[in-house]
Order: sequence, then C-alpha cells, then structure tokens
Amino acid sequence: MNYTLHQLLVFTKVVQCQSITKASEELFMTQPAVSIQMKNFQDQFEIPLTEVIGRQLQITDFGMEIYGMANRILQEVHAINYKTMAYKGLLSGRLLIGVASTGKYVMPYFLSEFMHQNQGIDLVMDVTNKSKVVESLAKGSIEFALVSVLPDKLEVEEELIMDNELYFVSSKHFKKDKEKYSKEDLETQALIYREEGSATRKVMELYFEKKNIRARKKMELTSNEAVKQAVLAGLGISIMPVIGIRDELKRKSMVILPVAGLPIRTQWRLIWLKNKALSPVAQSYIRHLRENKKKIIQRFF
Repeated sequence: MNYTLHQLLVFTKVVQCQSITKASEELFMTQPAVSIQMKNFQDQFEIPLTEVIGRQLQITDFGMEIYGMANRILQEVHAINYKTMAYKGLLSGRLLIGVASTGKYVMPYFLSEFMHQNQGIDLVMDVTNKSKVVESLAKGSIEFALVSVLPDKLEVEEELIMDNELYFVSSKHFKKDKEKYSKEDLETQALIYREEGSATRKVMELYFEKKNIRARKKMELTSNEAVKQAVLAGLGISIMPVIGIRDELKRKSMVILPVAGLPIRTQWRLIWLKNKALSPVAQSYIRHLRENKKKIIQRFF
C-alpha cells in the first residue's frame, strides 16, 4: 500500500460530496486532477470503492469502511499539527461552522479578525441550506451553525449576530408604476422561490400565507445566487435578504418593490447544542464574537 495523505483527503471529500465535480470545487483542484487521485487510490484495492449508477456516483459498502478509517487517519494528522501548536503556546484546532446559504454574506466578516489572530486554527465552513445545517449540528459534525430561523426540534444556545431584512425585489427592467403593490399585482407575476428546507423559502411562504397570496407561476431554485441571477435576468420577482444584494442595489441593477408588510425582519444568530461541552477553540471564538460583534457590524454593515 502506497497511498498518500493527499489521496486520503481527496477520497474523503469525494465521499462527503458524492460527486467528483463538487469535491474538486471544495478542494480547489481541477476535476481531472481529482479523478487521477481517485484512480491512483482505487488501484491499490482489489475491491471497488465507488460505482456509477445512472450517472450518479455511489460509494460501495467497502468504500464506506475505508472512508471511516481514512477519516480517522486524517483526524490524527490534524491532532499532531494541533499538538505541536499547543506546545508552542498557540491556540490550535479546528473551528467547525455550518452556514445557511445567505449567511455566506455575513459569517466571513465575523471570522476574519479571529482567524488572523489565531494562526494555529483551521476553519471548516460548510455553506448549505438551513435544514442540512441543522442536521449537521444535530449529528455533531459541526459545533456552530449560523441560521436566521431557529430549529424547531433541537435544544440550542444562541448568540445574536445582526438583523436580517427581506424585501420583494425585481430587476431594474420591471415596470414600476405604483406607490404600493397589492396582492392582486403580485399574483400576476412569476414568483421565484428557494428550495424546500431553505429559511428564506419558509419566511416567504409564511408571508404569502398571511397575505393570502397565490402564485400564478412559480419557479424553484436551489441557491440564493441562482435566485439573484434569475431576478436580474427578468424571470420573475422574489423575496430576498438585502444582505445578499447590496452591490446590485448600489448599481441599481436590482430594485426593492414597495410592498405592504415588508421588510420581513429576522435575526442572524450563531447557535450550538445546549449542554454541549465546547472545544477550547469554540469557547475562544464565542468570547471573541461577544467582544467584537458591535465593532464588526459598525465597520462592515
């Protein structure tokens, strides 16, 4: 056996992503480079690690066994690095955070100074929809989650970060000839939704239910960025967090529509499992956040 730590890293990322393409993006490698590493790793085993069924990459039972061992090996490698840092008197370890997709416009600003001050800490930040973030928190694969809507069936502690405001938005080409848009006006437009499990989708549906708005035509997209591009292209209008469209509003390529009952206000909050013993790195980050969040908000938001 001549597999390398890099091959183990590539293999574990492919298993986690269930995709060569997605793994290459997260590893900042080209797709062919990931495929070559996977082939070189597979060549050292007589039993298949993966198989393709209907163009979908599947991990075999044997592959999952190897994945578990590879994960443990990589964790031990991280432990060696962190132990070395600790002997030098440096705070070291990994900071594991899951971020609801629109939170990617928020969380980096609350991490930057902390990461610069603590060179021995590695950041692992997974950006996905709210449901998957909460699932990862419940499983213990992350220590913190950034969400705008609290989970229903999970006991958590929280630290409020900042307000999150959502508005009805359109492209600059949308015909805007009214001071206020009524329920009937909105029902004649194509409405663009986020996917099921998204906090923005939940907030949007609650607003429509409260106002008794029925979509004439509905489009569903799987990321905030996709919704933004669809709105810019004139495919429809949507309710979006203003934090994710600040540049478009400044350039006036996207505009806020005057709709009654908006903005909808929620709050970005960092949450963690109640009664969970946080790592020294996580405890240090919470202290940093509490001491610096007002300064960060004033500087960037």
